[in-house]
Amino acid sequence: MKYTLRFIQFFTLGAWLGSIFYFTAITPGLFRIIPNQDQTGLVVEFAITRLHTLGVAAGLLFMLASAVLATTSQSIAKRLMLPAAGVTLMIVLTMISQHFVIRPMAGLRREMISVAATPSTNPLRAQFDRLHSASVDLEGAILLIGFASLFLTVRSEP
Repeated sequence: MKYTLRFIQFFTLGAWLGSIFYFTAITPGLFRIIPNQDQTGLVVEFAITRLHTLGVAAGLLFMLASAVLATTSQSIAKRLMLPAAGVTLMIVLTMISQHFVIRPMAGLRREMISVAATPSTNPLRAQFDRLHSASVDLEGAILLIGFASLFLTVRSEP
């Protein structure tokens, strides 16, 4: 049972981090390959929404496996506190990104009709660009916290 729970921890966190890493690796290429930047933006919006859904589900499964493992001994519970705190923070940041950054960006995209054709001096475009920057920062933070949480999880071998 212990090894199954450890597998769930590693798999869920690894899948989440791998998905973020893959997303950040291919997104710039999408903007080079797809000729219409507005269509590319829709693809990226679709992908990041799915990434966030996967992340929250993976985080919750990680937390469930950690909670069950923590019931097996006090020392295991102590060693899992930091990774669990990190994953909790990842879930919160992911939800903030989805609901307070990505969703408003989608609304601004609809208002502008074309982000690419909207000048950067336009207030809607300026707000979109600020949100985009926040999105990049949040995903970067989630990735870094995830690496730390994965390291601490591996290190917490029961």
